[in-house]
Amino acid sequence: MSLEEQIINKRAVVGIVGLGYVGLPLAVEFCKAGFRVMGVDYDKTKVNMINRGQSYIVDVDAQTLREQVKHRKFTASDDYSYIAKCDIVNICVPTPFNKNKEPDISYIIDASEKITEYLHKGMLIILKSTTFPETTEKIVLPILQKSKLRVGQDFYLAFSPERIDPGNKKYTVKNTPVVVGGVTKKCTELACLFYKQMIEKVIAVSSPRVAELTKLLENIFRSVNIALVNEMACLCERMGGIDIWEVVKAASTKPFGFMPFYPGPGLGGHCIPVDPYYLAWKAREYDFHTDFIELAAKTNESMPYFVVNKVIEALSQKGIPASKAKVLVLGVAFKKDINDTRSSPALKVMEILKDKVAKLFYNDPYVPEVKVNGEKYRSLALEEKVVREVDCVIITTNHSAYEYEKLVQWANLIVDTRNATGTFSKRIKKIIRLGYVK
Repeated sequence: MSLEEQIINKRAVVGIVGLGYVGLPLAVEFCKAGFRVMGVDYDKTKVNMINRGQSYIVDVDAQTLREQVKHRKFTASDDYSYIAKCDIVNICVPTPFNKNKEPDISYIIDASEKITEYLHKGMLIILKSTTFPETTEKIVLPILQKSKLRVGQDFYLAFSPERIDPGNKKYTVKNTPVVVGGVTKKCTELACLFYKQMIEKVIAVSSPRVAELTKLLENIFRSVNIALVNEMACLCERMGGIDIWEVVKAASTKPFGFMPFYPGPGLGGHCIPVDPYYLAWKAREYDFHTDFIELAAKTNESMPYFVVNKVIEALSQKGIPASKAKVLVLGVAFKKDINDTRSSPALKVMEILKDKVAKLFYNDPYVPEVKVNGEKYRSLALEEKVVREVDCVIITTNHSAYEYEKLVQWANLIVDTRNATGTFSKRIKKIIRLGYVK
């Protein structure tokens, strides 16, 4: 049976390398579409949880996962030999950067090398990890070709960027369009055919490079626009009496040529803080400097420092030296209503504050514990007594579960970086909002 027939008849076995925020939701959706899925991850804790039917990601329904595992539609292992049984393999591994803001694609290289050991004729490999242009063709392809198999004839290779938005209930894996760029025309056709079995809209592009740069553009677009509104927020504070949140709301009434973005304590998640540096690094290979893009990234990276200075100033105005203050950070996930702390600006705020205040605490209903500079913190119960005993509460993530009216009643001082208390702030002096000075 050809790979086309296996895909159409749902007989193809699907492999997922990397069972994190991208890989696990993808695996479950392929199971629901009728495919048998085999997941691989070095993290034995994740593997064991999956095989017990336990979800560790908010977007993956535990009952759905249990059903797939129970009926043997989905199994996981930390053993790469699983790949030998797969017809299609999706690479969903992390792509961080190092201390020098240079791309770290070691996970992609490792996955490619392991897959090469078990690469067989008719196999389709799809790289989904966010990366710089030419990764698929100049890094992954040469590794796979060590098998002596020929791309486009013996095996197939494509890039299709992940578009997972943690916590988004409207746009999920199934109804978010995907972009696909194959190394050859046949590679593109097979990858598109495969994704069409599960995803409503699939867009083919001319090459992996186009698909790779598409992903970077999507996220850099957000980075640049968030940097713009963050800078505007800082200006509004300097000018005084202008509320950036009111400005954005008013500008949003324009039915064309404007898209609202909102200020905050910085950027989080895997992609948006990372992607500008992936592109900037690659651009230097061509004697091109992405000054505008890098400036936006630096602007966003400065926001946690801006927030900390705001906290120290607010405490000082109440006659409390920062060195004697007790501070409670609310929300350490990088966005509301999820448990993802990757590159969370709240953690950076905590890291900066750690040695500046007497005691530092946090609460997050989704994140029971975190490490900041190697020190472990546990989420405190958000009780009236706890809130009243601290000198300042910083709202860094505006989870829906928080009862903001009660927090406003209990707290001695609130620094709100998300406009969660916007309804109260103009009439209550103890609320200090980002982007507005009375």
